[in-house]
Amino acid sequence: MLKKKSFFKLALVSMVAVLILAACGSKEEKTSGSGEESKNALEQIKDRDKIIIGVKHDTRLFGLKNPSTGEVEGFDIDIARQLAKEIVGDENKIEFKEVTSKTRIPLLNNGDIDAIVATMTITEERKKEVDFTDVYFEAGQSLLVKKGSKIKSIEDLKKGTKVLAVKGSTSAINIREKAPEATVLEFENYAEAFTALKSKQGDALTTDDAILYGMADEDPSYELVGGTFTEEPYGIAVKKGNTELVDALNDGLKKLRDSGKYDEIHDKWIKE
Repeated sequence: MLKKKSFFKLALVSMVAVLILAACGSKEEKTSGSGEESKNALEQIKDRDKIIIGVKHDTRLFGLKNPSTGEVEGFDIDIARQLAKEIVGDENKIEFKEVTSKTRIPLLNNGDIDAIVATMTITEERKKEVDFTDVYFEAGQSLLVKKGSKIKSIEDLKKGTKVLAVKGSTSAINIREKAPEATVLEFENYAEAFTALKSKQGDALTTDDAILYGMADEDPSYELVGGTFTEEPYGIAVKKGNTELVDALNDGLKKLRDSGKYDEIHDKWIKE
């Protein structure tokens, strides 16, 4: 009987020891694995020695993939490269990932990208989901129509008029408020929306004037009409709470403006 009790005590002590060792190992793993997680976004970018930026591939003058070179080009791209130079020391230490108006916030919040530089309007609603830098471009919503169209302004968007917009954009929301009688058709991206306009699926296409200038530049048989009817300040978006990254991007934007580099990039792409 005594031998059985001793054996039982020994087994119990061994089991407790194993559990303690397992707990310690688990704790060490958690401690060793939390180093990267505890670093803020800016520190992670610097450790990686590369910044990952979400940009559009279908927006002429701002972010458009050149079919000849396979490279994405535009105002947003050049601004992003200059910011990479400020943050990681080299404008080539940057990775561009394609986003659309619909996918950009999910990709940011999933950690697939560090920031969004993609004609993104700063709104109070979006501020609930992401943090924004200072305004880096002032745009305004307008209308694009075929030259000779009867539509001359937003007042002409009556019942029976079809207006094309892009999913996930502020433009789709705004046009429903400004022209409630018109029918709004939404597309995945600007290329699809412009193709739909050219194939007469709609009477007008609406988005920011800066984007529409690119479409008119691509096909001069289309023109902007009626001026702008909203204010669309573009900001760079980062994941909520990444204040160090916002500050670094704002510092970079200020240096671009103070040095004259911002005006140089603006005049290269935006010919109003």
